[in-house]
Amino acid sequence: MNVIRTPGPQHVWLSRLGLAAVVLLCSALAAAQTSATGEAAVPKQAGIASAHYLATDAGHSILAQGGNAFDAAVAVAAVLSVVEPESSGLGGGGFFLLQEGKSGRQVFLDARETAPAAATRDMYLDAQGEPIRDLSVNGALAAGIPGQPAALVHLAERYGQLPLAQSLKPAIALASQGFPWSEKNEIMMSFRKDTIAKYPSSARQFLIRGKPPTLGARIRLPDLARTLQALGKKGREGFYGGEVAKRLVDGTRAAGGIWTLDDLKNYQVVERAPLVAKYRAYSIISSPPPSSGGVALISMLHMLEGYPYEKSAPVLRNHLLTEVMRRAYRDRAIYLGDPDFVNVPVQMLVHPYYAAGLRASIREDRATPSDMLPGIEAAPQGSDTTHFSIIDRAGNMVAATLSVNLPFGSAFVPPGTGLLLNNEMDDFSMKPGVPNAYGLVGEDANAIAPGKRPLSSMTPTFAIGPERTIVIGTPGGSRIISMVFLGLLEALEGGTAAQAVARPRIHHQYLPDTLSVEPGLLNTEQIAELEKLGHKVQVEARVWGNMHVVIWDRSSGHLDAASDPRTKVGRAIAR
Repeated sequence: MNVIRTPGPQHVWLSRLGLAAVVLLCSALAAAQTSATGEAAVPKQAGIASAHYLATDAGHSILAQGGNAFDAAVAVAAVLSVVEPESSGLGGGGFFLLQEGKSGRQVFLDARETAPAAATRDMYLDAQGEPIRDLSVNGALAAGIPGQPAALVHLAERYGQLPLAQSLKPAIALASQGFPWSEKNEIMMSFRKDTIAKYPSSARQFLIRGKPPTLGARIRLPDLARTLQALGKKGREGFYGGEVAKRLVDGTRAAGGIWTLDDLKNYQVVERAPLVAKYRAYSIISSPPPSSGGVALISMLHMLEGYPYEKSAPVLRNHLLTEVMRRAYRDRAIYLGDPDFVNVPVQMLVHPYYAAGLRASIREDRATPSDMLPGIEAAPQGSDTTHFSIIDRAGNMVAATLSVNLPFGSAFVPPGTGLLLNNEMDDFSMKPGVPNAYGLVGEDANAIAPGKRPLSSMTPTFAIGPERTIVIGTPGGSRIISMVFLGLLEALEGGTAAQAVARPRIHHQYLPDTLSVEPGLLNTEQIAELEKLGHKVQVEARVWGNMHVVIWDRSSGHLDAASDPRTKVGRAIAR
């Protein structure tokens, strides 16, 4: 059974707009999706953009077999769990933002991991109250109860047109027959190979004679194939019950974890109402808590809307972007958490008047030091996830961001399951003001509690304008929100999908008080000007993110799809 949430604390702001405002908002959304004749517009193509060519191909294969975008999402997510084990998988979770083409209904599918029932507030602190980081990122104790398997079942049963087993076939074939080890696999493995080697079951699955696979090596995952087969044959019971569940619990507990069979049995997917806001001519539909992404994205857009941003000089544009990021991430740290456990003031945080108040503290001639903003104390000072975007010929849409948290998650595989477990427990605030592996800090709103979902930065988003619909998202840890913000701005300003995914990136997350910049974006003079304003600029050694975008031009019916050029294995196809 899955849970469907009626609007709770995170949706109160909508109900308080008043009936007339809600009717106008819904009418605007419906009008944006219709043609001049009043008939529902539908694309002339189907578009899929994902982090791996095999996943994109699998999604199109399912569409060709009569499936819709939701069936294709099952296929893409399952294949990514095989060929991109560093980024997502059945041992993790994620968020799916959906829109049904015929009805226009939008829903946010929350498949975020949950804390086991035996989890405690201070489970990762030593006797002196200091964090033991190894326990929250490595091994069985770092893993939350996975949500992705339940989400795939939910998608197939509630929204798809094909049997779950059919949509899982491409992933099962790749796990059984093997797939080529990519450059991205190789790079991410370099960060985690020593930890993977610590666990015999993980080493057997991902190492070859004790060493990481070489580029192009064929990797087979027969245990994972059997787990996928059980899921396809028995649905939810094939993962959260029976032999697979027993192996998961026995394996985690033998390795120091605290999972129980009841933890798995009790896991529920939650349907939530997405956040909806207006930015100029566009309706922005994005992720509600326990994602922090939608709140922060809408807040940043509202703040930026008060400036002639497009007409500003490059240094001033980057200054303004930094200042709105700083304030949105500050609010993330203080207020946001699982709305089923804490009262998240979404109504306040996404209101244009609140953004206007934040904007009033921004100076165009000077940076605001983060420790000058009221909030949490500064703290001393780590990424992988995946995203895909889909629009089918019926106008059904999916933006899905999935994760196991750090590259290769906890690095632990319960024997006989083929399942690489997440380390999403590190996304909780283990102690107020103490940063997680991505440097993000938090307060008690995101404290560990049994059954609670950790706060996330994942930000799958739709933007619907008079003529164009944009489906966007990216992986990238704490930088997800700022990347979606920048990519969305590019598309909202008329950019193509390729321009949106390729846009150079900057990032500021409140703490540490540093403006991160992709290499080659700023010249020496621009850096000096930003530093004169008071910014601490850090030019990174490498680029970041892996964005995937599909844009529907409703005036022509054509789709424009693009995958991030920063990686070499993504593929975007509109046909």
